[in-house]
Amino acid sequence: MRALATVTAVLELGAGLGMLTFPSLAGTILLGSPLSTPVELIVARVAGVAMFALGVAFWFARHDEQSHAARALVGAMLLYNAGVVAVLLNAGIGLGLSGIGLWPVVLLHVVMAVWCGMYLQKQHIESIR
Repeated sequence: MRALATVTAVLELGAGLGMLTFPSLAGTILLGSPLSTPVELIVARVAGVAMFALGVAFWFARHDEQSHAARALVGAMLLYNAGVVAVLLNAGIGLGLSGIGLWPVVLLHVVMAVWCGMYLQKQHIESIR
């Protein structure tokens, strides 16, 4: 859990800060199109706040390996990562949007989802014993 939580914290804190401070650049890197309207910028910044909050939660949970709350947090992150993969696949394949960072970010979220799933499966097996 410690490695998963630390990596997740660092990634989400960085991505959240990026979306908060440079939302248009993040849009260009991810989707190949800058964000320019006030609505786009606000939605991107709200997403940045959410990612930053996830990073903070994982940072504080990195030493709390055996609690139900830590498992729930990893379960929520599994859902988040799978959801981000689905949304970005739709953006790339369905809508034809693609920035230089799209496919690396999709791959990163797939890897993180698998890691979360493996952690939860291990915890489930250990709880049965």
